Amino acid sequence: MAGKDKELLAISSIIELLTPLDATERGRVIEYVLKRLDMSALSTRTAVHEMPTTVDFSTFAPTLVDIRTLTAEKQPRSANEMVALIAYYVSEVAPDSDRSSTINADIVRKYFKMAGFPMPRVLRNALTNASAAGYLENVSRGEYRLNPVGYNLVVHGLPRSGNAAATSVRKKSRRAQKTARK
Repeated sequence: MAGKDKELLAISSIIELLTPLDATERGRVIEYVLKRLDMSALSTRTAVHEMPTTVDFSTFAPTLVDIRTLTAEKQPRSANEMVALIAYYVSEVAPDSDRSSTINADIVRKYFKMAGFPMPRVLRNALTNASAAGYLENVSRGEYRLNPVGYNLVVHGLPRSGNAAATSVRKKSRRAQKTARK
């Protein structure tokens, strides 16, 4: 019986903590907790019939995530990765009113600002650089679409494992070596 008491205590604590939040906030909290615990759905067994039942929390939690939250979750390290993240966001995650299959400099500017990510010096170049890196395909002049490489980067490759600080130190030391050779 002690196991059931712990479960009831946990349930009542969760309900108490979520009650002051609106539906969108509750959804984000539940979605984050499920991801943090590596759970997309919970399986339980009923005591009487021993039949498996599945509770899919995605029906309760809206999947809409704002760009700032997605950026914090995926932790892009470069403008190229951020542009790919923006293209993913507007094509897959954004509210219907903001959805678009393509991105351009205006969209990139808007979402760099909203995410609080450092703005590239030349915004146009951020799109062409992300395309050259293989994350986007050029649809028309100034319009780009996320390609499978960019999609896989965002969904499966970010956040990157490893130490970002060590990477930047290596890059600095390479620059120092090149400068010393000259």
